[in-house]
Amino acid sequence: MPNSQIPLFYGSYQQLTSKYCCMKRAFSVFIAIFTLTIFTSMVFQKPKKVIFFGDSITQAGVGPTGYITRIKESVANKGLAAQYELIGAGIGGNKVYDLYLRMEDDVLSKNPDVVVIYVGVNDVWHKATSGTGTDADKFEKFYTALIQKLQERKIKVIMCTPAVIGERTDNSNQQDGDLNRYSQIIRNLAKKFNCSLCDLRKSLSITT
Repeated sequence: MPNSQIPLFYGSYQQLTSKYCCMKRAFSVFIAIFTLTIFTSMVFQKPKKVIFFGDSITQAGVGPTGYITRIKESVANKGLAAQYELIGAGIGGNKVYDLYLRMEDDVLSKNPDVVVIYVGVNDVWHKATSGTGTDADKFEKFYTALIQKLQERKIKVIMCTPAVIGERTDNSNQQDGDLNRYSQIIRNLAKKFNCSLCDLRKSLSITT
């Protein structure tokens, strides 16, 4: 995906945090929810393996100021670094069906204990920019398949709603309607399959 095509709020985490304080808040919420969901006082015989599965936001997440790096720092600060192995599995431009197609090689083959799914921005954004996004019904079906495959392996699933595409926070961005709709699909699936939810969309106080 050419850099010229990356929209507002869709570059590296460093770009996001330097330009938009609301994304700082969103990822602070992400880290807080992740901490509450995963961190325990239990001592494991081997490190708990956590894979972050997503698009370019997750790909950038392993950078010096990326969200996965920030979570690693949080783990270390709690004295739990030896108990968790955090792995980034993000590829720029990916949509939900891309995750489904590479799931075996990039996730299941690594035998994770936890998978954090963060996808949806490209499924929405590419509908407007190139007509190659994902229709809502297909988005739900592919996402359901991801969850079912993971749960069949007894893998804990954490689902994230897509945050924003655009600068405004009054629901006047071009893709806000679809982002709200796809975020609600994720919320419904989280409830249906009893998955933990990191609701980044809601954390930005955008009416949904």
